[in-house]
Amino acid sequence: MHIKIAHGFQLHIYGFGSTAESKDYAGTAFKLSGKMWEVVKTRSIKNKGMNIWVYEPGDKVFAGVELENPDVRLINGLEEKKVYLDKYAYCKHIGPYHLIKRVGQNMIKELARQGIEVMLPYVEIYGHWTSDENELETELLMHVK
Repeated sequence: MHIKIAHGFQLHIYGFGSTAESKDYAGTAFKLSGKMWEVVKTRSIKNKGMNIWVYEPGDKVFAGVELENPDVRLINGLEEKKVYLDKYAYCKHIGPYHLIKRVGQNMIKELARQGIEVMLPYVEIYGHWTSDENELETELLMHVK
């Protein structure tokens, strides 16, 4: 696992947020993504095509997408989320989605071993879909002190 420490990440996305019921973060984010894509596709909102999940304090989850040119008339009803990470740990996972949780846990362990404290928000950026699950790309960004 290659973890890089970087500075100054900004994200401006639109979608939906909610509290994860029974701490089912992935399940909640998946439902929110479905709701977001339904709105984006129905309104033909131009976007960058990648799911972005943001995990926040208080068991909050946000699922969104970056838009090409946000048009106020089209985005009505979507929630806006701005994320800024002054310092963060970055890792790219290539492989099946079901391994992302384990990769994230391993990141946290490795960062702790290095004396680096992880805090929220935590961001997952899902690359473009491919039917070969071994080629799926997911970027993991953990806010660190």
